[in-house]
Amino acid sequence: MSSRHVIARYESKGHRFEILVNPDAALRVKEGESVSIDELLIGDIIYKDARRGLKASPESLKEVFGTDDLKKIAVEIVKDGELQLTSEQRRHIIEVKKKQLINLIAKNAVDPKTKLPIPTKRIEAALEQAKVAIDPYKSVEAQLQDVISKISKIMPIKIAKALLAINIPSEHAGKAYKQLTTLGQVKRTNWLSNGDLYLEIEIPAGTQSEFIDKVNSLTKGTASIKVVGVG
Repeated sequence: MSSRHVIARYESKGHRFEILVNPDAALRVKEGESVSIDELLIGDIIYKDARRGLKASPESLKEVFGTDDLKKIAVEIVKDGELQLTSEQRRHIIEVKKKQLINLIAKNAVDPKTKLPIPTKRIEAALEQAKVAIDPYKSVEAQLQDVISKISKIMPIKIAKALLAINIPSEHAGKAYKQLTTLGQVKRTNWLSNGDLYLEIEIPAGTQSEFIDKVNSLTKGTASIKVVGVG
């Protein structure tokens, strides 16, 4: 069995079921994604012991799953069972999710005292100091609140939104409006009689600098931008 293939195992009613799966696809299934059966499964056999090559009986499949549909059974085994990841695979997945979590926190959180975004290096240091254990089987979104709760004991941090008020000259208004509305939630729009645009938009607080850079790029620096509030 290739190192790219792992066993997904599920036990119920005294029966054990095992399938060979692509670990990356299996983790996405655990996170709630829809994955094609061809991408998920290695082969089309449901075992009771994959290493010994022993197949599960049709009777046991019917008893536990109520069906012999390979796709439905495979998805249930992956979702409700456990993945037999190698130590190397587990380390790699945790490292990837750690980076994703740090970026997600940096995007959505601020220091509640200064209302400013928190540098990724500071977030990473807080994760280490708080000894945060990252779950390789859960999505980063599902772990976000718990992680923030833990690192809040190390440093002040708060999930927040920033409200920006923007005045855009008429020559850039149409193009800028189309692009900026994809980056946040528009709270107010006012097209002025001279063709200029006044826009109030709410964005993840940690993305203020990137958003302002984007506005300046779209308007060649001619827009007026004001942070109305962070909270």
